[in-house]
Amino acid sequence: MNLAYVIDTDWIIDHFNGIEAVTRRLAELQAGGLAVSIISLAELAEGVHYSRDPARSRAVLARFVAGVTVLPIDDEVCDVFGRERGRLRQQRGASATSIS
Repeated sequence: MNLAYVIDTDWIIDHFNGIEAVTRRLAELQAGGLAVSIISLAELAEGVHYSRDPARSRAVLARFVAGVTVLPIDDEVCDVFGRERGRLRQQRGASATSIS
């Protein structure tokens, strides 16, 4: 399995909304292997449920997902996510969520 690029939810939404530059870039990257996280897939599922035409949106999402690898979440991914999200929050001056 060749996976070079993990696609962010916003890019996928822009692609679905016909933003030509994003669609073109995704086509260019396709040969390197595209992936999407299970979290992005969940965010997209929310969009499907609340779209104007859920049946159509579900079909569009299914076609897209058929062409990418969906990456699962495990403890290591959660650890990296937690560390990096907290770091980014601190850079913005926001406080990270903590467990006491």
